[in-house]
Amino acid sequence: MIIQQIPQNFVNQIWESVREYFEAALQYSHGDYTLDQIRMFLSQGQWILLVAVEDGKIHGAASVSFINYPNDRVAFITCIGGRLISNRDTFKQMGEIFKAHGATKIQGMARPSIARLWKRYGFEERSMLVETKL
Repeated sequence: MIIQQIPQNFVNQIWESVREYFEAALQYSHGDYTLDQIRMFLSQGQWILLVAVEDGKIHGAASVSFINYPNDRVAFITCIGGRLISNRDTFKQMGEIFKAHGATKIQGMARPSIARLWKRYGFEERSMLVETKL
């Protein structure tokens, strides 16, 4: 499996091949953003699009934003979906892409099952996010 970044100018051409992965993942997003908003952020270059490809077929997709803090540049995985795409090799490939964008850390929100999976790759729970609407 190869992880590739899709250039911003090709997001709209490839969108129909990746939308299903984002649709499936959005059921866990608590309404933070919609499918159309993900597409907009990707096509405008505010987020980057990664795809997991094997034998010329896309098996998963991720959208990533970058956040600059005083001591780190964080690659924040805003949405990720696909089956059987997480392993040490694909994680390493993602990390190299993030480093090429200047990232020093990777973060993302995750439901408990994904948090357990990502612990295999060195992730740790940092804090628990709580919220209320005003």
